[in-house]
Amino acid sequence: MDAILDSIGANQLRDVPEFGAGDTVRVHVRVVEGEKERIQIFEGVILKRKGAGVHATFTVRKISSGGIGVERVFPLHTPRISEIEVLRRGKVRRSKIYYMRGLRGRAARIAERRDN
Repeated sequence: MDAILDSIGANQLRDVPEFGAGDTVRVHVRVVEGEKERIQIFEGVILKRKGAGVHATFTVRKISSGGIGVERVFPLHTPRISEIEVLRRGKVRRSKIYYMRGLRGRAARIAERRDN
């Protein structure tokens, strides 16, 4: 039974760039409003990745124009996401960086990872 589910799920997997906690990404999301469809960009820092295969998700946090933190959870392989751009690679020592929720301003900066 699991082999059947895995084969069905394998068809729906998409190619996604390599990213993890601490990376700054720009997610292009398809938004449907009535009859129209448009692309909305959500840019922020990855707090975590969770799950595997079709059920994988990732959480992105950004600070809105009013200074309020906004988090959004995206399914990784959903057709609603048209593109994921990795802008910066963050240097963090944890896989889930929930401590970012309590930081403000300069304290919330993440050092850039330099891959050689």
